[in-house]
Amino acid sequence: MQAQTQFVRAGGHELECVLYPAHQVNRPTLVFLHEGLGSVAMWRDFPSRVAQASGCQTLVYSRYGYGQSDLLAAPFTPNYMHQEARQTLPELLAALQIDNPVLIGHSDGGSIALLYAGSAGVKPGVAGIILMAPHCFVEDVSIRSIEAAKAAALETDLLKKLARYHRDAVKTFWGWNDIWLHPDFRTWNIEAFLPAIRCPILAIQGEDDEYGTFAQLEAIRSQAVNAPLVDILKLADCRHSAHKDQPEAVIRAIVDFIEAG
Repeated sequence: MQAQTQFVRAGGHELECVLYPAHQVNRPTLVFLHEGLGSVAMWRDFPSRVAQASGCQTLVYSRYGYGQSDLLAAPFTPNYMHQEARQTLPELLAALQIDNPVLIGHSDGGSIALLYAGSAGVKPGVAGIILMAPHCFVEDVSIRSIEAAKAAALETDLLKKLARYHRDAVKTFWGWNDIWLHPDFRTWNIEAFLPAIRCPILAIQGEDDEYGTFAQLEAIRSQAVNAPLVDILKLADCRHSAHKDQPEAVIRAIVDFIEAG
């Protein structure tokens, strides 16, 4: 499938974007929102496989400070995901003339999808959100795993490996790691946005997720009371990245969700 790569200005920064064309009519555009260390390249072939299976136009982009997008110039603040959801993402969708997308978010990207869907007045609208290992609040297990990632960055070749996916892996890694381990971030919580979500939700998480527990999904199920559907998929033999550990199951779930919509 031929993809178009371009740089689009949104949120005050030039962002790396890859757009896969639709090959079926009357389908929503899918927008992929990556994890805290993700990028266009880090998704590998997963978005193209989803685009092929679903027939949907599909947008994949690297957030500010990630991939080939503008380099991080200042530390993130605790509301960096709020800023992405309420400023940068709407500007990006408007620039690309994308209306009512289905947002597919992994980890931090899932949290951004929740914030976007739960923010009053954000435009364009949203047709649905698909969440893989989203965070609604900070858990002890998340902090322990992020501390372990810090140790790996200091003691192993982790940053060298990440350099294959980011213009400046050092800035990317510490931008993410520093804010998650900052004392002010410990009280980060977006549960207040859940009741305002009015689109269907599919939430996916691995049983062996090292960055979060099923308490995150239960919070979504119990508090997204105005969503017409909250479907939960728990996957065995699966850690934090369900699209890597169980790609076939995740693709089937995504296609079924879109077909039902």
